[in-house]
Amino acid sequence: MPFGRATMRTTLTGALSLGILAYAITLTPNKKKVDFVHDVQPVFKAHCTRCHSGSDGAGGLSLDSVASILKGGVSGTAVVLGKSGESVLVQRLEGKGGKAQMPMGFTALAPRDIDLVKEWIDQGCLNSATGKSERHWAYVKPVKPPLPDLKSPWIKNPIDAFVLQRLQKEHLSPSPEADKTTLIRRVTLDLIGLPPTPQEVDAFVADKSPNAYERVVDRLFANPHYGEKMALPWLDAARYADSDGFQMDGDTFQYLWRDWLVKALNENMPFDEFTIEQLAGDLLPHPTQDQLIATAFNRNHMLNGEGGAIPEEQRNVGLFDRVDTTCTTWLGLTMTCSRCHDHKYDPFTQRDYYSLMAFFNNLPETGIPTDNDGKHFIAQPWVYVGTGEQMALLRSLPEDLKKAQEAAKPYEEGPDVDKAQAAWEQTIKSPPKEIAGILQQEPAKRSKEDAKTLREYYLDNALTEPGKGLRKAWKELDAKLAGLKVDVPRVMVMADTKPRKTYVYSRGNYETHLAEVHPDTPLYLPPMLGTYPKNRLGLAKWMVSPENPLTARVEVNRNWQVFFGKGLVRTPENFGVQGEPPTHPELLDWLAVDFRQHGWDVKRLQKMIVTSSTYRQSSKVSAKLRERDPDNRLLARGARFRMPSLVLRDEALAESGLLNPAIGGKPVYPYQPKGIWDSLNITDERDFSYPQSKGSDLYRRSIYTFWRRTVGPGDMFDASTRQVCTVRFSQTSTPLHALTTLNDVAWVEAGRALAQNVMMQFKTPGARLSEAFRRVCARRPDATELQILEKGLNRSMAEFRRDPKAAERYLSEGESPRDTKLDPVEHAAYATICLEIMNLDEALTRE
Repeated sequence: MPFGRATMRTTLTGALSLGILAYAITLTPNKKKVDFVHDVQPVFKAHCTRCHSGSDGAGGLSLDSVASILKGGVSGTAVVLGKSGESVLVQRLEGKGGKAQMPMGFTALAPRDIDLVKEWIDQGCLNSATGKSERHWAYVKPVKPPLPDLKSPWIKNPIDAFVLQRLQKEHLSPSPEADKTTLIRRVTLDLIGLPPTPQEVDAFVADKSPNAYERVVDRLFANPHYGEKMALPWLDAARYADSDGFQMDGDTFQYLWRDWLVKALNENMPFDEFTIEQLAGDLLPHPTQDQLIATAFNRNHMLNGEGGAIPEEQRNVGLFDRVDTTCTTWLGLTMTCSRCHDHKYDPFTQRDYYSLMAFFNNLPETGIPTDNDGKHFIAQPWVYVGTGEQMALLRSLPEDLKKAQEAAKPYEEGPDVDKAQAAWEQTIKSPPKEIAGILQQEPAKRSKEDAKTLREYYLDNALTEPGKGLRKAWKELDAKLAGLKVDVPRVMVMADTKPRKTYVYSRGNYETHLAEVHPDTPLYLPPMLGTYPKNRLGLAKWMVSPENPLTARVEVNRNWQVFFGKGLVRTPENFGVQGEPPTHPELLDWLAVDFRQHGWDVKRLQKMIVTSSTYRQSSKVSAKLRERDPDNRLLARGARFRMPSLVLRDEALAESGLLNPAIGGKPVYPYQPKGIWDSLNITDERDFSYPQSKGSDLYRRSIYTFWRRTVGPGDMFDASTRQVCTVRFSQTSTPLHALTTLNDVAWVEAGRALAQNVMMQFKTPGARLSEAFRRVCARRPDATELQILEKGLNRSMAEFRRDPKAAERYLSEGESPRDTKLDPVEHAAYATICLEIMNLDEALTRE
């Protein structure tokens, strides 16, 4: 039976509206309001929701939301508003009333946590800072809160005001600003993913003007490598790879979308336009080639070209992927849960899921690759994307070919040609075997294929002028066009050219249809405006509309994660009930509204972040602060984290002088472990030997490394699989990383190249080691550190003197040329120390 939004909302909030909204409570003037999401829910998650969660919570009680708690369970009402002593929930937590203490079988809650729950009940079970909203915080439209009224020279912009207010409530003070060397290294790595040069460090340190740091930031925003760095999290979100996946794992041309992405980020495309072009660029009026390429975001999913793949099944797998990826990337929602049933924790139904899927169900696709040239396996729809000259030829050659064929037609078809061929057949001598066999047949009994083959042979060998020249002309054009179509890359894009009906699937089974649904947004969220078309363009506009409570928050949070390692919401993939609440909710909402009000300007948002005092704090931490806030949730210090492997490799290449800074283009094949793709050679259909690049392509940035889905790059040890949408950073720090950073060819070669550079530039060991250290860590080593480095150099020198051949073997790693004027023993010794410097914790860490 159909139902509307109002009915759904009444169903979800009816009991609650009669509870909280009708309940009035007066707090003592100095009493802190206890909020469910930020104070109580974390306690329940830590101790209770393993059993009491979702529609099938133990005893019928779910502690996921205020509504479910007020609803109670099989034992009746769980809480009595304003009366914690009479609430069954508190009695069970305290082990009173003759019942077992909860959580049963686990450690009891600490007294302070029980007191927090009691205070929350006594205050009326508030669900927001004001006690006026019964909805989960993320589903309430953000309102720009007033800036905290604080007077402090530490406050450089609104971010600092909110952070300082929280710190003062916690009786903490912010950390001092990081030294200038640390600061320029931090912001350079964060904004362009490369280390600052010694010259850039020296210039910043020497610049005593009050806006010196802001000038560095502006320079980095203008750097074309900015787009490459900012593209990395988007590649993970878009599950970007250079192959389809599965057994055949055919190559694709999706790098064209990657290049569009880098360009769009460099140009600071407003985020609303960025969203609309990726989700629905093809539906814009007179879309440009770039707007079509942008829609490849939703064609980056895996494609199954295996022989047993069922096309309709695989088509639906792709549809599911688009819904999940879009909702995770822009809304921070775990809509996948609603594919088979109504969401157990958030207010989204199975109907909501398939209504969203209806937006994507008009693509003319079969679900499997249909166009291949023996190496590339792609699926319709796709567009050619070549140079200006190539695209002009693709437009003109078909018409030129048609005209040339029309000119030659009188000499290739018709009664006169038939007569001429019949006469020629009587004179022909020593024809090829195939032609001879056809000639032996009576003309009336020849098949269409044989007749065509014979006619082509006749035209190619017996025509006279002018027919001969005309035929040659069109065949040359035909060959040129065919070759051009092979050479010009083709990127898979979106299109709404095959309307289909969409149904709810029983338990997610595409073969079992239930009710028909139409394109629509989740009923619990604000509806699309009536002026929006009911297609992907309307969906994209709804995503970035002022009424949508999620998109701006989600994007602000993902940007925060770039610069602090973790978002204000630590679960960027889940803003729902099961996700973590924001550490600074008012700051998140202020930034979200401000971001939208200022034209979705990403660089403006990021500049506010990196110029704040919050960002510029030293990451050094006292024992007291580590004990008080080990995870830095209060932001009382700068963020410190291990850099991802893609950035670490780029950093090593830049420090060594090997980096090829070229931007964009086809993916490259840098060093990989021997035989890395051998396991894929299970059939004779393709040769999967790894085609290692040569020359400067070996030293392109990691973003351009060819990414095979079945066997990802071996040196990208902490990267996502690129098989599904991933928006949470993988931050790891294990000894296993050293298997790459100490042994991989790229790193060993980088150490050799860095050693050669400093040896050619400086003459003394101290000067050489100090310069190598500075290029890696941005600062010069102190006396103690330099002494340790010199001792290590002497040990290495002695080892290689005892075994000169070992020095030659060590220096042979990598294909970049070595200056043979350098003594091999000395060079090898410096190379090992340079590699050790590159492996220092300080070098691998974004301080």
